[in-house]
Amino acid sequence: MKKYRFILALTCLALTGCQKAAVMNIAEDSASYDLLDLNEQKVMLSDLQGKKVYIKFWATWCPICLGGLEDVQALASEDHDFEVVTIVTPNANGEKDTDAFIDWFQGLGMDQLPVLLDENGNLAEALNVRGFPTSAFFDAGGNLIKVQPGHLDNDAITSFIDSIE
Repeated sequence: MKKYRFILALTCLALTGCQKAAVMNIAEDSASYDLLDLNEQKVMLSDLQGKKVYIKFWATWCPICLGGLEDVQALASEDHDFEVVTIVTPNANGEKDTDAFIDWFQGLGMDQLPVLLDENGNLAEALNVRGFPTSAFFDAGGNLIKVQPGHLDNDAITSFIDSIE
């Protein structure tokens, strides 16, 4: 019976994105998450408040993630009423360590793709990120609206962001 519940739960996550969103506000909870940019400088999530935010969690070993990076970079470089950020968690779930990731990423030439490092995995844990890619959507007030596992194309991302009040 446990096996069937597990399979049902996985199917639910994969097909419907029914992952429950945590209660979070970027401004109020920002200090709880140590995020670094690729220059290893601290970044506060509260800096993003005031605009809607799309965050993509990804990993270097995830072929679906890598296949979608150019699309996310294109989305980030376009003029929108929302911010695009990607987050990698070094040393977790088979990911490279910080230095190895930075060296690897700089070799890609994706200079328009904003990448932050969740070195302790605190943000990924708070948002219940269990697989890659996973998307998180925030409203302009900094409130978490939805966490969606799986790949989303730019049209789906933009459409969902546009539906957020």
